[in-house]
Amino acid sequence: MVEAVRCVTSSRLSSGILARLMQAASPSQFNAAGAGGMLLGVLVACVGAGVLVGWAAGSAGIGALVGAVVGILGGIFAVYRRYRDAF
Repeated sequence: MVEAVRCVTSSRLSSGILARLMQAASPSQFNAAGAGGMLLGVLVACVGAGVLVGWAAGSAGIGALVGAVVGILGGIFAVYRRYRDAF
């Protein structure tokens, strides 16, 4: 049984084999540049805080390293929280 559907060809009815009218997909709420900026911002803030704490404790390098580790994890969490409903 062939069902009559509206299609993109010039004829009014089609056999269902030809392409149907396409509908636009709903726009995504995900912004890749915004996610990257958020990752970078959280990372830089955590490294800066780590450098300050490390400097106060006597080793800015170790503070920067700990801040980078915390910043990577914090950035991932921040992007997840911001864009969790985008997909």
